[in-house]
Amino acid sequence: MSALAPLLQGYFVERLARQRDASQHTIASYRDSFRLLLTFLNETTGKAPSKLQLEDLNPARITAFLSYLENERSNSVRTRNARLTAIHSFFHYAALKAPECAERIARVISIPDKRHESTLISYLTEPEIDALLAAPDRSTPTGRRDHALLLVAVQTGLRASELAGLRCEDLNLGAGWVRCEGKGRKERCTPLSRAARQVLRVWLRELGGEPASPLFPSRNGGHLTRSAIWRLVVKHTATARAQCPPLTSKNITPHTLRHYVDG
Repeated sequence: MSALAPLLQGYFVERLARQRDASQHTIASYRDSFRLLLTFLNETTGKAPSKLQLEDLNPARITAFLSYLENERSNSVRTRNARLTAIHSFFHYAALKAPECAERIARVISIPDKRHESTLISYLTEPEIDALLAAPDRSTPTGRRDHALLLVAVQTGLRASELAGLRCEDLNLGAGWVRCEGKGRKERCTPLSRAARQVLRVWLRELGGEPASPLFPSRNGGHLTRSAIWRLVVKHTATARAQCPPLTSKNITPHTLRHYVDG
């Protein structure tokens, strides 16, 4: 019998953090997947997480957990597949640490992703972008921050997590680019337009932060979360729709800002 707790600890500390140097976002996502799985197993088997064995995570229970995510938690197929990716990753690690469970591990790893239809992505036109950028109330510090953030999002196509992680030192306004650590922990530099550089110069003067300070801070001075960026996009989209009715037919998210059609 292989105890689950030390395997999980080794996976998160040794495998993800040390060997793979996984991003904090990946570690948090995988952690949440196992928190949900352990809670599900506790409710269905009556075993506390500390008492669980690797053998308790058999293919039937993993499949039941995936069904629970979709049917009871109303998770999308995409989210269901993301949880399964975390489980697969752990079981690949467990295969090296618990070879006596190789057959059961192989059957869990063979559980397939579920097919799903791709969602049609909305594209924004220039008038729609102008309406969105005009939505924040720039008479307030929060409005000026949001305007600068939205402008950078539109100009660069950065993801919400990348925008959230930007620091003041990531800007090089003389050369005209912003640096970020993107997906897969890859660093890249993205050009900024002259208009974006001017807005950011004014914002940096107002912010007066240290080089390592968040470029778009929350009210408590820390980095905005991805959820906070989603909320501010939704908020300003609602305002922009009053001035630009075509926006009412589009589902605008931070990801939508990466798709812009000039004209």
